[in-house]
Amino acid sequence: MQIFDGKTALMDYLRSIKTTNSSIGFVPTMGALHKGHQSLMKQSVQENGITVVSIFVNPTQFNNPEDLEKYPRTLDQDIIKISQINPDIIVFAPTVEDIYEGKTLSQSFDFDGLENKMEGKFRPGHFDGVGTIVKKLFEIVQPTNAYFGEKDFQQVQIVKKMVEKSHLPVTIIMCPILRETNNLAMSSRNERLTLQDRMDAGIIYEILTGAKEKFANSSVKETTQWVENEFNKNKKFTLEYFEIADEDTLTTCDIKIKNKKYRAFIAVFISNVRLIDTISLN
Repeated sequence: MQIFDGKTALMDYLRSIKTTNSSIGFVPTMGALHKGHQSLMKQSVQENGITVVSIFVNPTQFNNPEDLEKYPRTLDQDIIKISQINPDIIVFAPTVEDIYEGKTLSQSFDFDGLENKMEGKFRPGHFDGVGTIVKKLFEIVQPTNAYFGEKDFQQVQIVKKMVEKSHLPVTIIMCPILRETNNLAMSSRNERLTLQDRMDAGIIYEILTGAKEKFANSSVKETTQWVENEFNKNKKFTLEYFEIADEDTLTTCDIKIKNKKYRAFIAVFISNVRLIDTISLN
């Protein structure tokens, strides 16, 4: 298994093995890998001759220093999990110094307003950090296809916009959310939950599916109020936001328009761990 901690060595190696007909699949991660990540890797292996997985906890996308400090780092276990998928997968686990070369700062991006909604509204600077690291990684790996999970739907739209505006020759592929047995969306942050909290957090998806049913015959305001009331019943959770938005533009929906695709987005705190999820409402 090929493992690189420096971008120059990785780029040299990829140049040595890539042919005219080779396609490179890329799965960028922050480690603490779970079955959701593994499903992205499996799809990349099926669809590309070469697959690269990066493991890098990117400091510029954390607006909360405590969240960065507590983010799980499990590189040794991650490498074992990757090798079990396919030992030919190339692992890129760089240092902050190697990526940022002593200047750990975000580039400023214009994502046509996508960055100011939902996650961007509550995490200032987050998407500049995401755009910065994904652009850097794309320039290093030069993938044909890059794979992201649907749980981070807004982030995927942001990456697509960055690729479009930067004229990068990479196709962004969004893959379905994998869920735990209680339907909690798989996330590296789940590792910070106690077993009881993890079980209780299944209510997030339960409320999302209830919101989908409610939205079919109710207004946006009524659906949002219902969700807020459901979380108010359970003091273990703090609802940061629940928002219904146009699936393509992420514009907040105030009044339903026929034949528009809508999606619900949610962020919830339990025991100081922030969890996000999303569901299509059509």
